[in-house]
Amino acid sequence: MSHRLNEKELIDFLINENIEEINKLIQFIHPTDILVAIRQYDGAKINLLHKLSPNVIADIIDDAEDDEKYDLLTIHSNIIQKKIIHEMSSDELVDLLEAVTEDEAKNIMRKMNKEDTDEVNALLFYPPDSAGGIMATEFIMVKENMTIGQTLNYLQKEATEAETSYYIYVVGDNALLKGVISLKDIVLSNFDVKVSDIMNSTAMSVPVDMDQEEVGHIFEKYGFLTMPVVDDSMHILGIITADDIMEILSDEHTEDLYRLAGLKENEKVTGSLKDSVSSRLPWLFVNLITAILAAATVSIFQGTIQKVVALAVFMPIVAGMGGNAGTQTLTIIIRSIALGEIDSKNSRKILLKEFGVGLCTGVSVGAAVALIGYFWEKNIIFGVVIGLSMVLNMMAATISGFAVPVILKKFNIDPALASAVFVTTVTDVLGFFFFLGLATLFLPYLV
Repeated sequence: MSHRLNEKELIDFLINENIEEINKLIQFIHPTDILVAIRQYDGAKINLLHKLSPNVIADIIDDAEDDEKYDLLTIHSNIIQKKIIHEMSSDELVDLLEAVTEDEAKNIMRKMNKEDTDEVNALLFYPPDSAGGIMATEFIMVKENMTIGQTLNYLQKEATEAETSYYIYVVGDNALLKGVISLKDIVLSNFDVKVSDIMNSTAMSVPVDMDQEEVGHIFEKYGFLTMPVVDDSMHILGIITADDIMEILSDEHTEDLYRLAGLKENEKVTGSLKDSVSSRLPWLFVNLITAILAAATVSIFQGTIQKVVALAVFMPIVAGMGGNAGTQTLTIIIRSIALGEIDSKNSRKILLKEFGVGLCTGVSVGAAVALIGYFWEKNIIFGVVIGLSMVLNMMAATISGFAVPVILKKFNIDPALASAVFVTTVTDVLGFFFFLGLATLFLPYLV
């Protein structure tokens, strides 16, 4: 195709073009673009899909959101559904089954052949968020005693069924992982060379029970396209590809972002009013409780505020700046925990660094707000009070931004889910307490 089609052009192409022309040009159209066109189309989805081959529809279903997958499959006849299912890789089928209800999953399973059913049941045995739960069983492995000529002949027969053929894994008896060899090395080697002579015998692998987020960090660190998944005895069970990991990491990052804001990770902007309210309201009530705690702290010092009204003007500044400092530290620490960068060996060093950050930023901001307070009230003690309270609150903010997620992690509580509420409570309550407490202490010099 001479150019990338927009949604309207793609819809017209899929509806009006004949099957032969579509099959000839579909290789130049990404499944995601077809999916976008389907979402934009007001008519029946089958109008856009019925001319496409089962393997193309399988790719579209794999790219679809969880709540779209089953509908895109079942708008076809049972015969076509069976063909689509057969074209899907084992990990794609697992994703589909985990996205639907139990009855829908049974309906899909009935349309699988025995080979697909056995592969899927084997993968469903593993937790969905583990390496075993996201691996594909369609991969290429060759024996270490094979020649390059034999390997090339084997690849010609088997590569079309594999998830990827960039890396070929070398095995011994009983699929024991021995090494890895790239497609480039195979092409550049003489036909009579043994695979064992040119393979990399230090192939990195991941255990089948490793958490998917940890697997993602390994991919990020080393830039692999695929990685083998092995059991305790180093028998290769499947492979994980970079495209699957990118999707997983994106989902994990979105989940953390939503949880920091007190939202359910499955809330969508196009979702219903009921879903959005049920997602947001519980955490708003939690925040209300923390706001009441802050208000109760302020109420203790009502007499001081009545005598020095300017304190009410500057209270939000102290609490707000503490909240911002705490959020900065909290974001860094939660991200570091997710990446495995914080452990028992370096946690003390990181805490001391964050304490230093709180002290330095607190002194800098405190000095600035102290000057503002002095010129505002024409009272140097007022400037000292607000400046010192700012220093104390920003130090407390950075310490709590570190300590809260680390402590929650030790108790196996997701730091992204609850940390923000606790840190905000600390910065609000302590901010008001430091500011109003110091003002009460120096009250004779302020009135």
